Amino acid sequence: MNDLAPIPPATAVNVSSAAFSPLAGRGAVAERSRHVAPDCSGLDFYALDRSLRDLLPLYMEAPLLAYLGPHLQRLGALAGGRLNDLADAADKHPPRLHQRDRFGRDEEWIEVHPAYDEIRHIAFGLFGMHAMTHRAGVLGWDQPMPQIAKQAFFYLFSQAEFGVLCPVNLTDCTSDLLKRFGSPELKERYLDRMWTQDMNRLLYGAQFMTEKIGGSDAGAAELKAVHDGQNWRLYGEKWFCSNADGDVAVLLARPDGATAGSRGLGLFLMPRTLPDGTRNDYRIVRLKDKLGSKSMPSGEIVFDGAVAWPLGQLDRGMKQMLEMVNPSRVSHLTRAAGMMRRCLNEAMQVARHRNAFGRRVVEYPLMRRQLAKMTIKTEQALSALMLVSTAMARPDDARAAKLVRVMTPVCKYRASRDNIAVATAAMEARGGNGYIEDWPNARLVRDAHLGVIWDGTSSVNALDVIQRAVGKERAHLALGEELGERLAEARGLPGQFRTRLEGTLAQAIRFAGEVADAPEKERFSRVAASGLYHAATMVLMANEGFRLGAAGGDARRLLMARFVLEHRLSDRPRLSADGGAWEDGAIAALLDDTPVSLDRAAALLVA
Repeated sequence: MNDLAPIPPATAVNVSSAAFSPLAGRGAVAERSRHVAPDCSGLDFYALDRSLRDLLPLYMEAPLLAYLGPHLQRLGALAGGRLNDLADAADKHPPRLHQRDRFGRDEEWIEVHPAYDEIRHIAFGLFGMHAMTHRAGVLGWDQPMPQIAKQAFFYLFSQAEFGVLCPVNLTDCTSDLLKRFGSPELKERYLDRMWTQDMNRLLYGAQFMTEKIGGSDAGAAELKAVHDGQNWRLYGEKWFCSNADGDVAVLLARPDGATAGSRGLGLFLMPRTLPDGTRNDYRIVRLKDKLGSKSMPSGEIVFDGAVAWPLGQLDRGMKQMLEMVNPSRVSHLTRAAGMMRRCLNEAMQVARHRNAFGRRVVEYPLMRRQLAKMTIKTEQALSALMLVSTAMARPDDARAAKLVRVMTPVCKYRASRDNIAVATAAMEARGGNGYIEDWPNARLVRDAHLGVIWDGTSSVNALDVIQRAVGKERAHLALGEELGERLAEARGLPGQFRTRLEGTLAQAIRFAGEVADAPEKERFSRVAASGLYHAATMVLMANEGFRLGAAGGDARRLLMARFVLEHRLSDRPRLSADGGAWEDGAIAALLDDTPVSLDRAAALLVA
């Protein structure tokens, strides 16, 4: 056969193209577009979040919650509306660094999109999230608010916009370090302007910590601080500078002649503009082209004699700086919890509005199980946030301090990793559209990865948990006591289920101590830290579900506790299909908007 033989012409069909033209018309295209599932744009994220509305009364004092209710509602509506649109615009138009002014002077400045400015106005000016735990008057409340109030606003805000929460948190934490360790003169000069909601007076905080020599090994820092007889001046560079154009930055530098290692580092406060109005002697040499958090400028900075003032004792800089780590890690937990909620809501929007093979996607058993898994990770983070936020409000309670010490790195580690899984699952649920920048999923996936990098990688946080919080401070024992009391409060739990919870909690506490006490078991640190997180959230959910159900409310968190027990802590074989009949009923309850009664939940706990 001749391979080059001509192909015979197709049989002619006498069909008028005009007969098919209506299929390509605007109306036909619009009609087919109804098959594309919507996203959460335009929804009220506070009204949508039953879990937040259920849990806040358990953890926040009633008068404050009643007062803040309208403000949370306002932010929830903004998060699904205007703030969501601004976040999308700011992400698509990242900041630009201008090295010189039009006269050729080295007056570098960062240009941000108007959307970013409006987002900052909402965060700082409208809601005062940077100042609400520091001073009275924010949102009209007559005293500083507790941590849980601030985290509730952070949580809702993060469901729409991630980048600006970094400057909010940095301004909050930087001002706190200044309040703790600054001289009266420095406090007088800067604190009021760091806490104001007047956008024309506000000074933004920044953090310049990481150097090329090492990220997690901050003790290797090489930035030099030299005293010239009048001022301390900085020489060297920093590699990752968050909120690079911040007005007041905190950083670690090594005073000339100081010892090597972390003990030789001092904590310094450096302004962008000196008291006489001149620009300080440092240069922003480049902005980072980041995977996510694109709206917020992160940069590289070279210091050529920049004036800075010490905070506290020069030989205690690292220890003082670490006092900012707990609040900063909690902010990562909050952002992970909020972002997971947004991702879960996006997945539910698709599952409930998309049809495939004649049925809604949410009706398929495999999708239902995936949605349930996303739900559990999301709800674990919210329960953990409630625990840590309220423990931080008990500064004179030794056990609460131990609890905060162990749970902040535990939660930062585990919730940040879960955030990536949930964001990816939500993108997959949307299918091809989830991979397209027209939809929110791509941005959520990119932003999710930041949590496992900033303020310590997963391994750094796990080692902090096991080697220091558990190994040196025995903080896991305080956590076990706290959780034991929470479990005892749920007096009506079915006995068999209670026994399983108690045994698993004891096992997680014991295993963390075992790994901490045996250096050769360091490789299990992440497993042990995850065990503490899962055990803690399991008990919290059981406590919350029982209390809500006993009061006539929604007891579904009891079912969530069992899912954590069965799927995140169980040692049953992975290659097994014996999930039990209870799972079908429990998944149905989780995916239904109807409240779950205490009796129905209790029956599913022992099925």
